[in-house]
Amino acid sequence: MLSEWFWWDRLWLPRPVTWADLQDSEGCVYARASHLYIILPVAVLLLGLRALYERLIAVPLAQALGVKDKIRKRASHNPLLETYYRTHSKHPTQADVKGVCKKLGWSERQVERWFRQRRNQDRPGVQKKFKEASWRFAFYLCSTFGGVLALYDSLLDSQYWYYITEMSFYGSLLFSVAADVKRKDFKEQLVHHWATLTLLSFSWCANYIRIGTLVMLVHDTSDVLLESAKMFNYAGWETTCNSVFVVFALVFMVTRLIIFPFWLIHCTWVYPLDQFEPFFGYYFFNAMLMVLLFLHVFWASLILRMVKKFLFGNLKGDERSDEEEDEGSEEEYTHAYTNGSGNGLSNGH
Repeated sequence: MLSEWFWWDRLWLPRPVTWADLQDSEGCVYARASHLYIILPVAVLLLGLRALYERLIAVPLAQALGVKDKIRKRASHNPLLETYYRTHSKHPTQADVKGVCKKLGWSERQVERWFRQRRNQDRPGVQKKFKEASWRFAFYLCSTFGGVLALYDSLLDSQYWYYITEMSFYGSLLFSVAADVKRKDFKEQLVHHWATLTLLSFSWCANYIRIGTLVMLVHDTSDVLLESAKMFNYAGWETTCNSVFVVFALVFMVTRLIIFPFWLIHCTWVYPLDQFEPFFGYYFFNAMLMVLLFLHVFWASLILRMVKKFLFGNLKGDERSDEEEDEGSEEEYTHAYTNGSGNGLSNGH
C-alpha cells in the first residue's frame, strides 16, 4: 500500500498522463526507477577508483609540482588536555582554560598554545587537499565531455550512463564525507549533494531526462575550473591560480546565476503549464531547482568576496577553507613578556 501511494500517478505525473503511458512499447523505451539500483555498486566502484587514482596519479603529480605538506610543531603529550580536546571542545572558553590551568599548573598562554598546536595537527595537509582536488578535476572534466556527448547523442543509453555516473559520484562523496577535507560550507555541501541526488532521481523516474542532463552539464562546466584553480593554488602557482580563478568566477556567474535560473528554471517553471495543470511533481521538481539556486547565491557571495580580495591583493586561498592558526606571533609575544619587556610584566601573562 505504501508503494502504491508513493507511486500514485496524480502525485508525480500531470493529468491525464499515467505510469501506464510510460511503459515500453513499439520500440519506445522509457526510464524506470529500477534503472537506478546500480547506483550503489557504482558509487563503491568509484571510491575504489579514487583510491587508485590518488595513489598512482595524484601523488606523483603532486610531487612533480612540488606540493609539500608544511612541517607542523606537534603538541606535547598531555593525557588531561588530550581527553578534554576529544570529549569536550577543541576551542575551550576562557573559563575552561583557567580551570585546566589550575589542574596542570600551566599558564593560560601555555594551554592556549597547546590547543592551537593540537588543532593544527588535525588540519589536513596540502597534499591531501591536492589529491582531493585532482580527483574531482579529473571526474568533472570527463563528465563534462560525457554530458556534451549525451546531449548530442540524445539516446536513452548514453543519457542513462551519464545519469548513473553523476549520481554515483555524488553518492561516493556522501560516503567519503567523513574522510574528506571539511570546509566552512560543509553543511551546504551536504545539502547540495542530497538535493542533487533527489533532483536527478526524480527527473529520471518522471522522464525529465533532457532538462536533468542540462542541469548536470551546467554545474560540471564551472567545477572543472574550480578544482583546477585549487590544484594550482596548492602547487604554489599563484599567477596561474589567479588567472584560472577569474575565469572560473565568470563562468560560475554566467552558468549558475544566469543560464540556470533564466533558461533552465524558466523552462521547467513556465512551459509545462502550456500543456498541463500544475501538479505535485511540478512543484517538487522546481523546489529542488530553487534549493540549488539558493546554494549558488551563497557560493557566489563567497566568490565575490574572494574577487574583492584578489583585486586588492589579499587573496590567500579558498574562502571556504579553515586556515591554519599562526603560532609565531604568540611565541614572540610570550617571549617578550617573559623577559620583562612588556610593560614590566615578567610572569609570562
